[in-house]
Amino acid sequence: MGRIVIVGDIHGCFEELIELLEKVDLRPDDLLISVGDLVDRGPDPGGVVEYFRERPNSVVLMGNHERKHVRGVFSYAQEITRLQLGDRYAETVDWMRTLPYYFENEQVRVVHAAMVPGVPLASQREEVLCGSTRGERELAALFPGGHWHDHYTDAAPVVFGHHVTGREPLIRDGRVFGLDTGACHGWNLTALCVPGFTVHAVPARADHWAAAKRRWQLPVLKSRPWRDHTWQELDQALGRHSPSADADTRRWLEALEAWAADLRSGFPALVSAARRTAGGLTADELRRHPAAPVLFQARDGRLDTTALARRCPTPARTIALAAALGLTLPGPPG
Repeated sequence: MGRIVIVGDIHGCFEELIELLEKVDLRPDDLLISVGDLVDRGPDPGGVVEYFRERPNSVVLMGNHERKHVRGVFSYAQEITRLQLGDRYAETVDWMRTLPYYFENEQVRVVHAAMVPGVPLASQREEVLCGSTRGERELAALFPGGHWHDHYTDAAPVVFGHHVTGREPLIRDGRVFGLDTGACHGWNLTALCVPGFTVHAVPARADHWAAAKRRWQLPVLKSRPWRDHTWQELDQALGRHSPSADADTRRWLEALEAWAADLRSGFPALVSAARRTAGGLTADELRRHPAAPVLFQARDGRLDTTALARRCPTPARTIALAAALGLTLPGPPG
């Protein structure tokens, strides 16, 4: 009968995963379990996902990072992963939807983030098990000033990840095992082998998250739907990224800022074009025109740059109106 090999948060650190599994001498009859958070922050989330999907006798739990992808809750780390996975992204997210929130047998319990002590795993809230923001708030209310595992008195050993414990795992009373040792931050990737409850670890090869944030900054910026941002969102994004950007990213952001400024500076010309167009059309022609609401405002003398800004709250709406009026405006920088 094989062992159970439980691996802490991998976060796309594929080379470290392979080195760790070689170190534990993983065999075909061993059950391999990931506590979740296969993806985000590391250099090769696709390699990690593919390994677990293709290896028989493997289980991956739903981590808060997988749940973010499933629910379309995007921050910088998720944007990077989407670009890293490319054409495989949608299909990978479909697979993530199938992931269980816990594993339990007669030897061990495994969750991604936490559980409420004394409550059967099948009755636990998914938000608590996977460590979502809501789940974290619920635990903080239940255990103010402490951790859930400080109150764990069940006989069954419990293994979890999610909260970085430092370079070494958290081990208490031979029953509580926290395995997130910060692989993506340049620390260690850790595994626990059951039934012996032996711990194995390998050092990370780099601070992968720091490198990923630098490497993917410009590709992520270019991938965002700038045409659909409001003018306020554009201003906020430009202000947020400019101070810390590298030279290439700074130049691209400057081009983006110039593009947005050019579009807004063209509002008076759009007002004039709308007035000219409205003056040359009959009422029936106005009604059939793709820019009909704006043209009726222009015909009635109610269109100025302020009114146009309300009609065109985004670059996309501005470019579409210009096209309807026979004008061509540029898209964002490539």
